[in-house]
Amino acid sequence: MTTYSRGDVVLVKFVFSDETGVKQRPALLVSSSRYHRSRHEAVLVAITSNVSRALVGDHAIKDWQEAGLPLPSTATGIIRTIKQEMIVKKLGELPAGDLQAVDEQLRISLNL
Repeated sequence: MTTYSRGDVVLVKFVFSDETGVKQRPALLVSSSRYHRSRHEAVLVAITSNVSRALVGDHAIKDWQEAGLPLPSTATGIIRTIKQEMIVKKLGELPAGDLQAVDEQLRISLNL
């Protein structure tokens, strides 16, 4: 099994929220290496190319090309837990500044 790290931008098989299908989408891995060693799951935030709106928990990724994304993108406040084997591949890594901004949005969203 490939090892992934916090801050990796990955391609995952997301099940639609109404469970009618599956689509491959980019996501940001936010769980820690320690979490990955003890569980079969990974915690992710969804990434969207819909940059026209900003909701609570969202962060417009500044260095989206460096992160391996094909289009300007937003890390959303949508948090998902998936099995690690649902990760198709790594696209890139979110630069430190963007990851810090996502962390701040997670703190706001979760009231941490």
